[in-house]
Amino acid sequence: MEHVGEWWTLLILHDAFDGYTRFDQFQESLGISSSMLTTRLNALVKDGLLERRPYQTSPVRHEYVLTGLGHSLRPVIVALAAWGNSRLTPAERSMILIDAHSGEKVEPVIVDAKTGRRLDDSATYVFTAGPAASDAMRIRYATRPADAADEA
Repeated sequence: MEHVGEWWTLLILHDAFDGYTRFDQFQESLGISSSMLTTRLNALVKDGLLERRPYQTSPVRHEYVLTGLGHSLRPVIVALAAWGNSRLTPAERSMILIDAHSGEKVEPVIVDAKTGRRLDDSATYVFTAGPAASDAMRIRYATRPADAADEA
């Protein structure tokens, strides 16, 4: 959650999904200060979402490339963008998702891989404590409000 909840992280990753890899590209695209960008890029590398690779030796310069873990956040960012766009008229949307081959606009939804059913119904699909849940998490889900538990 710390990755998705940090504004600059989402913007940097969004740019990385669009093919940006170099410090100056991120800085120009985002209008972020050098110190803030350095801090965020270092955190993304430390957390395994980006890999720092030299692309020039004299002077040494680095690029930031998405790792597999970084790529795995793309559906989250796509879902957040789709959610934001759903609250705007088509004329108000600053970006839309399209099929790269056909150019057709797509409307992302999150579905259950097994059934293909949409997961946006919180009465049908609910969270419960998992195997690694803390005692507090187990208590939280064991004492879910009656209306949510009844709907589950």
